[in-house]
Amino acid sequence: MFVTLKWLLRTGFLLAALLSGPLLMMACSGSGSSLHWSEADRSSTGMAPTPEEASEALVQVYAARAFGWRSHFAVHTWVATKEAEADTWYVHEVMGWHSTPVRSTPDLPDRSWYGAQPRLLAELRGPKAAEAISNIQKAVASYPYPDRYQAWPGPNSNTFTAWVIRETPQLALVLPNIAIGKDYPAPSVFASTPSDSGYQVNLGGVLGASLALKEGLEVNVLGLNLGIDPWHLGIKLPGIGQLSLRDPWPEPPSTSP
Repeated sequence: MFVTLKWLLRTGFLLAALLSGPLLMMACSGSGSSLHWSEADRSSTGMAPTPEEASEALVQVYAARAFGWRSHFAVHTWVATKEAEADTWYVHEVMGWHSTPVRSTPDLPDRSWYGAQPRLLAELRGPKAAEAISNIQKAVASYPYPDRYQAWPGPNSNTFTAWVIRETPQLALVLPNIAIGKDYPAPSVFASTPSDSGYQVNLGGVLGASLALKEGLEVNVLGLNLGIDPWHLGIKLPGIGQLSLRDPWPEPPSTSP
């Protein structure tokens, strides 16, 4: 009985620690937007140049808080590309409410995600972007879960973005620890991290760990990630995200069109 009670206390403490971040986010922001998703803001934020402003090839990766109550736990991520001299951007993402989750369509790259301001995680320009676009297109076509979507623990939008990054060497990118689903086993239980600077092991997206130069140490319990990032002098908390002295996603230097 003593052992059982001790185990229950430890389990309860762990769950409380994991949920403290999302609960804090909920307390600070309320219960979430009362707007119906169809009424939420999907306008351009002006973070991406228009095709008329930049003729060179471009790649951008974004993250924004998920819609509704999910925003207390996770972000949604996507990849946008524009080929050299092209007159439109293409957005590559997974959206669970479509009959075919994987979408690769002409669109504004920097839309608000149903009211949430996106953050630019990475940007490539010129020849390096042109090389990356070819790999991105191949990665979209070879995504191992084209007809499957599950918000938790995956495969979901963040599983897709992590896959694209792994298949695109030019994007040595760290995804936020609150990109729930990024660790879902794609391509396998054992894999390199998306930044290709270390390795991870994950069981069904609900239990795992990763150790990498750029990601630092992350532990995944029930899909919620916590860890430390020595490279950026930071800690990673479920729901809250990364708190660090050095920005893991600094704004790219401005480049004149």
